[in-house]
Formats: sequence, structure tokens, C-alpha cells
Amino acid sequence: MIRRRVVLASGNAGKLKELQSLLGDRLELAPQSDFDIDGVEETGETFEENALLKARHAAAAAGLPAIADDSGLEVDALGGAPGVRSARYAGEDGNDRANNDKLLRELADVTGAQRRARFRAVVVYVDSADDQQPLIAEGAWEGFIAHEPRGSNGFGYDPLFLDGTAHRTSAELDPEDKNSRSHRGKAARRLRELLHGH
Repeated sequence: MIRRRVVLASGNAGKLKELQSLLGDRLELAPQSDFDIDGVEETGETFEENALLKARHAAAAAGLPAIADDSGLEVDALGGAPGVRSARYAGEDGNDRANNDKLLRELADVTGAQRRARFRAVVVYVDSADDQQPLIAEGAWEGFIAHEPRGSNGFGYDPLFLDGTAHRTSAELDPEDKNSRSHRGKAARRLRELLHGH
């Protein structure tokens, strides 16, 4: 079986590992850092726009097909925030801890079902930077925001995102269980189906 080399428009090792396991053996994902590609400014208004910006940028720089995702957390009590600004919620120089701390402060007086939230992801594939028919797949994961961080797996908001049925945070789930439930897992499996028909 010939594996197709594809640049992943991210340098995040956790994301690379997660997506490689979800997309299967037919693709060999290489992080954009292998090609000395810097990230592109995420100026899109939606997850899909940002994912396409990143994929086209990586494809142009690497001269390879590219896969990119954009995802974020939508909290009902915050009107869908942090949304597309999830990675920069606490500011441009924010990090996971600062973002999580800000989220907990914003929800300090919010209780019960009012803490409903979802992770949303869009994963895209482009054959080239000017691909006019990109493959686009979406996934969502419903849950709630916990009152304090729990667990040590994952990254981002995983320690605060409480799965709606498992009653554990994303960071408390083992990788296989997380992939079966997660927004990125659902989107990646859908993309895998689209790639098989591509």
C-alpha cells in the first residue's frame, strides 16, 4: 500500500498523533514544522474559513496536499464564546492555563445546565493551495464545563470539558475513548470517508 505524504498545518505533537491515528495508514502526516512553515494568521470568522486558510498556506509552502483543522469551545452561557478565538481567549500570548483560568472566571456564577458547552471541529483536505473542491468534514461533542480542572490527558480545554454521558472530563478519558467521542474524532472519521471516495 502506498502511503500518501500530506503536510499537517500544525506543529502540535498531540494533534499530529491524534489525527494520524484517526485518519489511518493511507496517509503519512508530516507537521508543517518539518518544512519550516510558520503558522498563518487566522483571520476567518468561522472554523471552516480558518481551517482552509491554514491548509492552503501549508500546501503552498510545502508543495504537498495538506490537512488542517480548526476547532474550539462554544459555551452557551457566553453566547458561543470563546468560539473561533478559543486558542487566543486570554489574549494573543495566552496559553492553555490562562485560557482555562479565564473561562472559569467568566463562569464563576453560572451553575448546572447553564454550563452547557460543545467542542466543534472542522477538518479539511486540499490537494493543492488552489484546490477548488476541498474536502470538508465537521464534528461536534456535547458536554458541560466543570467547576475545576480534572485529568492529565489531552491539551487545551480538555481538563474543563465534561463529557455529557461519561461524566468525566476529556482529560480523564484515555485516548481511544476520547477519539471515539470527540469533535475532532468525528470530523476526522468523516474526512477519512471522504478521502476514500476521493
